[in-house]
Amino acid sequence: MLDQKDLNEFTIGDDFTLFLIVNKSEIKTSKNGKSFLNLELRDRTLTLPAKVWDNVESSFLKLREGAITKVAGIIEEFNGAPQIKIEKWRVATSEDDVSPEDFLPKSRRPLPVMIEEFETVINSVSNHFLRRLLQNIFTEDNLRKYTRTPAGKGWHHAYIHGLLEHTLEIVRICDLMCSIHSEINRDLLVSGALLHDFGKIEELTYETAFDYSDKGKLLGHIMIGALAVEKTASAIENFPGELKERLIHLVLSHQGKLEYASPVEPKTLEAIVLYQADELSAKTNAYKSAIEAEKNKNSKWTRFLPLANTSLMITEEFTKE
Repeated sequence: MLDQKDLNEFTIGDDFTLFLIVNKSEIKTSKNGKSFLNLELRDRTLTLPAKVWDNVESSFLKLREGAITKVAGIIEEFNGAPQIKIEKWRVATSEDDVSPEDFLPKSRRPLPVMIEEFETVINSVSNHFLRRLLQNIFTEDNLRKYTRTPAGKGWHHAYIHGLLEHTLEIVRICDLMCSIHSEINRDLLVSGALLHDFGKIEELTYETAFDYSDKGKLLGHIMIGALAVEKTASAIENFPGELKERLIHLVLSHQGKLEYASPVEPKTLEAIVLYQADELSAKTNAYKSAIEAEKNKNSKWTRFLPLANTSLMITEEFTKE
C-alpha cells in the first residue's frame, strides 16, 4: 500500500509532494484566450481541482484520466474552496510501485465483519420464498461484486465496499422501524433493503475511478435491479405473484419521488420506510464526508454545497484528535 500523507490532512498554504491520480482532465480556454489544462487530482481521501498552464497539448496526452502522477504543489484557496497549485509534476513509472488501487477510497468498516452481518441478515428472513430469492440472486460472483461496489460515484458512500456499508445501515434503520411498528412486513422490507441498489453492481465501474458503465447509463441501477428480481423470482416455483410485485415496487420506488428518478413513488408502508431509511443513510454519510473533506481548512463552516443547498458546520467532533 502507498505510504504517504493523506491529501485531506493538509490545510491552506501547505506545500506537499504526493502521488495523485487524475480524476478528470480537459483542455479549456480562459477569458483572455489562453488554453489551460483543467484537472481534478485525488488520493483516497479527497479530490481537488488543479490547472496546468504550460505545454498544454503535450501535458494533456500524459495527464489523462486514470494516470498517476507525482505532484509537488501548494494547497491554495480559490473562490472559497481549496485547490492545488502545481509547482512540478511527472507521470509515475513502474519504479514508483504505485497502482490505481492505492487511490481508491475504502470503507473504514472491516469487510469480513460486514460480510458476516450481511449473511446473518439473509438468514434472518423467515419467508422461504424471499430467503430463497436472496440466496439465488446473491451468487458467489454477484456477492463478490456487491461487496466491492461503491454506493455512488461521488455523493454518498462513494468508496470501495460502500454499497455493502450503505445497505447494512439501511437494514438497521428498517429493523428499528419494525420494532416500533408491528404492521410492517419485516421480511419484505429487509429483502427490499438488500436488493434496492443491487443494480449498482452493473451500473458502476471502479477500476481506476468511479464512473458509470454503458449499461448503467442506458438502463440505470433501478431498472437493472428490478429486472434481476423479476427474473429470479419467476424462476422460483410457486413464488407468490403479489409478493413479487410488492418486492419489485420497493426497488422501483426507493428513490421516493419521480423528480429523483424514481419510476414510481412509494405506495406501501414498507416502500415509505425504505425510501426514508435510504435517504437517512445517504445524506448522513454525504454530509459527514463533506465535513471530513474540509475539516482542516481553518474554518467552522464548509463551502456552500450545491447538493445540500447549504454550507455545513464543522463541529469539534470532526476536528479533535
